[in-house]
Amino acid sequence: MVHWCLLYFLSKTGESMQDQRRAPLYEALEKFRRKRVVPFDVPGHKRGQGNPELRELLGEKCVSLDVNSMKPLDNLCHPMSVIKEAEELAAEAFGADHAFFMVGGTTSSVQSMVLASCKAGEKIILPRNVHKSVINALVLNGAVPVYVNPEVDGRLGISLGMELSQVEKAILENPDAKCVLVNNPTYYGICSDLKGIVKLAHDHDMTVLVDEAHGTHLYFGEDRPMNAMEAGADMAAVSMHKSGGSLTQSSILLTSHTVNWEYVSQIINLMQTTSSSYLLLSSLDISRRNLALRGDESFAKVRQMAEYARQEINEIGGYYAFGKEMINGGSVFDFDTTKLSVNTRQIGLAGIEVYDILRDEYDIQIEFGDISNILAYISIGDKIQDIERLVGAMADIKRLYSKDPAQLLAAEYINPTVCVSPQQAFYANKVSVPIRKASGRVCSEFVMCYPPGIPILAPGEMITDQIIEYIIYAKEKGCSMQGTEDPYVDRLNVLAN
Repeated sequence: MVHWCLLYFLSKTGESMQDQRRAPLYEALEKFRRKRVVPFDVPGHKRGQGNPELRELLGEKCVSLDVNSMKPLDNLCHPMSVIKEAEELAAEAFGADHAFFMVGGTTSSVQSMVLASCKAGEKIILPRNVHKSVINALVLNGAVPVYVNPEVDGRLGISLGMELSQVEKAILENPDAKCVLVNNPTYYGICSDLKGIVKLAHDHDMTVLVDEAHGTHLYFGEDRPMNAMEAGADMAAVSMHKSGGSLTQSSILLTSHTVNWEYVSQIINLMQTTSSSYLLLSSLDISRRNLALRGDESFAKVRQMAEYARQEINEIGGYYAFGKEMINGGSVFDFDTTKLSVNTRQIGLAGIEVYDILRDEYDIQIEFGDISNILAYISIGDKIQDIERLVGAMADIKRLYSKDPAQLLAAEYINPTVCVSPQQAFYANKVSVPIRKASGRVCSEFVMCYPPGIPILAPGEMITDQIIEYIIYAKEKGCSMQGTEDPYVDRLNVLAN
């Protein structure tokens, strides 16, 4: 099956599919390696010669490709040759007008989108269950969030998607807002009505930004939720390393024809390193080629494996591996079936407890566990044997470790109250107080379980008794807590009175 993006661009340009079989940056890197150039530049390990332990760890070929920007290899800060060609091929493959290779993770892609779209004092409409990178961007540029608080599923304890009516209400109440940001999908696989939101925002002259950190695969194959470029969004941050097969920390920022990509490039150069890793860049180039040529078939298998795992886990009993039955046309407009999200509460275990048991007792490392759920991230590198092993381990866990569910804390996501902007709170005068004495104060730092990296509290939000109990419970259950100055989260920084 020919990938739909290729069909679109072939019809537009008449170019051959041979283009997508190329990897110009990787090819240039390989050509350079064969020349055996004597290095009097950085990095200082000099192709591994100065650090034999590093060479032994990574291999001679890997360290020999860890090079600096130079004329034959182009420069990511101002690409004019092989990086430019590789980005153009990526834009074609993803149906975008322009693509930027990013080496600061999708965090840098998300922050570049936000910084390019709104400035200090300007409003951005977004769901509160965003990744911390979005709110970090607001700390940096001083934009003001207008939160659309999505419906919460009480059984699962997670936020769902933004309903069209909620977005419309926020737009009508804030006609001066500059942009709308949408998660597509959420970490748990929930999708909003992206096309409807794009049309609504564009009708009110607002830019649409899409965090597709968990949606690379939405650009390939059929029977999938709509992707950002297909929906007409202006920009999308795509985390190629999550489901696309590139190296950790590599990402792509996509823009449509509605965006001044030259200005976006300037914003990126405010955020991104001038010493970009060619290992990361070449992995993006190779992975784009792989997905353009084989993505449809590969992700069809991923969806089949995830559906099989979902059925098998639900047959165990006690667990709830949720899927397309969640779709309601509103708060769950669509569902990404590659996401194997499993609610564990009915076996009396928090998701983080199941996460720990899988790792410690069964040598199975899943993506994350929260208070109520686990997520097993299934992608192009998984095999059916791995799925069988996971299912078997979960059956064992139910048999050996089940408890009374009544002992678990009610674990709904708590929508916080925003008192001041993230930037104002983060840079304000603050004091440190014991967490149990922080109720009624305004938080001046982040508190989150990571992953998934959705803040329980962000700077500028009111601390309540309910939120304090949630944080303490998450700590006791073993969640990895981040964002606070106090590494043990026994104290919180709050605004000084």
